[in-house]
Amino acid sequence: MSKIKTHQATAKRFRKTAKKKLKQRKGGQDHFNAREAGKTKRQKRRDINTTKTLQKTIKMLTPYN
Repeated sequence: MSKIKTHQATAKRFRKTAKKKLKQRKGGQDHFNAREAGKTKRQKRRDINTTKTLQKTIKMLTPYN
């Protein structure tokens, strides 16, 4: 039986923690951040947990991660 290919774009965007939770970077960090409040800028630096609706899809796309 052949190997299942990993979807590389998904593998680069999501990480699995030691307790098998999925983490992702918070969106909207690319540009136009100078006008954001300081609190918003600090919150964007953090990783967030992935929603449960996405977890099933991500696990299917990254079988070996």
